[in-house]
Amino acid sequence: MREFIVEADGGSRGNPGPAGYGAVVSDAVTGETLAEAAEYLGVATNNVAEYRGLLAGLRTAHALDPGARVHVRMDSKLVVEQMSGRWKIKHPDMKPLAAEANRVFPPGRVTYEWIPRAQNTHADRLANEAMDAGARGEQWSASGDDVEAEALREASGAARTRAAVTAVSSDAAPGVPGDAAAAAAGAADAGTDVTAGERAAESAPGAGERRPGGAAEQRPPGSAAPVVPADAAAVAAGAADAGTDVAAGDRAAESALGAGDRAAESAPGAGERRPAGAAEQRPSGSGATRPTGSAEQSRTRGWSAAPDMGAPATLVLLRHGETPLTPQKRFSGSGGTDPSLSEAGREQARRAAAALARRGTVQAVVASPLARTQETARIVAARLGLDVTVEEGLRETHFGAWEGLTFGEVHERYPDDLSAWLDDPDVRPTGGGESFAETATRIEATRDKLVAAHAGRTVLLVTHVTPIKTLIRLALGAPPKSLFRMELSAASLSAVAYYADGNASVRLFNDTSHLRP
Repeated sequence: MREFIVEADGGSRGNPGPAGYGAVVSDAVTGETLAEAAEYLGVATNNVAEYRGLLAGLRTAHALDPGARVHVRMDSKLVVEQMSGRWKIKHPDMKPLAAEANRVFPPGRVTYEWIPRAQNTHADRLANEAMDAGARGEQWSASGDDVEAEALREASGAARTRAAVTAVSSDAAPGVPGDAAAAAAGAADAGTDVTAGERAAESAPGAGERRPGGAAEQRPPGSAAPVVPADAAAVAAGAADAGTDVAAGDRAAESALGAGDRAAESAPGAGERRPAGAAEQRPSGSGATRPTGSAEQSRTRGWSAAPDMGAPATLVLLRHGETPLTPQKRFSGSGGTDPSLSEAGREQARRAAAALARRGTVQAVVASPLARTQETARIVAARLGLDVTVEEGLRETHFGAWEGLTFGEVHERYPDDLSAWLDDPDVRPTGGGESFAETATRIEATRDKLVAAHAGRTVLLVTHVTPIKTLIRLALGAPPKSLFRMELSAASLSAVAYYADGNASVRLFNDTSHLRP
């Protein structure tokens, strides 16, 4: 029985973005290259491209000898572990490709081995050639030993290895959530403040960009990307937090931060609980509100509740101001250097404090124990005339060995660990740390404790990317990958109201109007 070696790779310049794969079949005994395959796929994710490369390699081997045994070698730990049956395949785009790959040869005739990227250069080169051809509007065809063309391929490959997070999951991304993600998150104090599903990486444009082979798919991430998206985070990733405001801008902020419930909020799905005949509350400056047939009533201030449910516990969520790591998009969780605010971050905290003082609705201040949140909280609390209570449960995610690194640096040093982390919220970062699932469990318990302790009150929580995105995700009943579809800026304000019946209403997200000149 003949034995073949199949080496395959795939990548995406943008994730998702222009994608391609490469595969090479060689004789297991002689090492002779028997066939090559490559194809430009159009827009796809890294993981889709890698699975397509695997499928092409198996089909090419089958065409050479349907009775052969095949040993697959890839630098994508995700694909190798999933096809070996050791990891679950969760993403809907991956399942049919994996099933199709399993059908090419009978069970037991294909084995899988992970290899370092440096040992998969042939398939990687073919994948790059396919993407280069696609950029020219062509399909791939075998090329000769053109030194200049090879140099260009290497240069473009180097550029493709750069990755950015939008998340969960982050100062980092969303996706990503630390100063790096969101996606994903996210994913970032990379909290990420990678901040941040799929994962932070998927949520941000360019997050998780092509590393030849094995790069994390950003699913559907990445959204913020983005942030994602892969079920990753979102990155955080997203997933770098770029500071974009919610679509409603200043009007949305004013509505949530002092103008009371709005008629728009009473729409189905808005989470309002206004009984029939209750007063419509108009936007700020539009005059007092009047129920039909009754005397004019004065407008309420702050985040208010409908009378049938009583006053909710309202958590106003303030992300800390910038640290020196924030502009660099570095993972900055609870296991790193614990940086203080930069001068820009202190100015952001002062502006947030002034905005909250104008609203006049905050009755208590609770903060994460980390230095950046404590400093932000003290600035705000001093302006409001309140004390700061420390809550351990509000700390940022611990990012293990990734603390202090950018998403791109993690991508280069720990590509397989990052790929697994972006694909599964139960996976921890390299060297330990905390998974997004563990973070969510901690945040959920902290939320329940604070809501019970502050029923009917408005409480300011000064915390990080991942905790804030997680609170929003839980309030919406969204999946973990949504972390990487959110963008959360430094010193931004969000708000969630929690009612007596157990329901929650997201009132505001990522408002930065107070930071504008």
